[in-house]
Amino acid sequence: MNDKEAIREQLGRDILACQNRFVAAMAKRLPQMGLEERERYFALLSPLVNRLEETGKPLRQVFQETATEVLPILMQELTAR
Repeated sequence: MNDKEAIREQLGRDILACQNRFVAAMAKRLPQMGLEERERYFALLSPLVNRLEETGKPLRQVFQETATEVLPILMQELTAR
């Protein structure tokens, strides 16, 4: 295995480990989240997951489309008092 392949494989393992940490972190947070917070979180997460499921779509396009859709939600959350 050459250096690029080794780096690629390690990044794959790192990504999966990070995803597992994310799932564990959200499992701990979810019971404490109220209805409105759950709705906002789902409104952000769902479009990303929906696009990621379209495996033929390049990640750059996934990110661009998702950002366009969720940016208004993020801005509303950041400016909320």
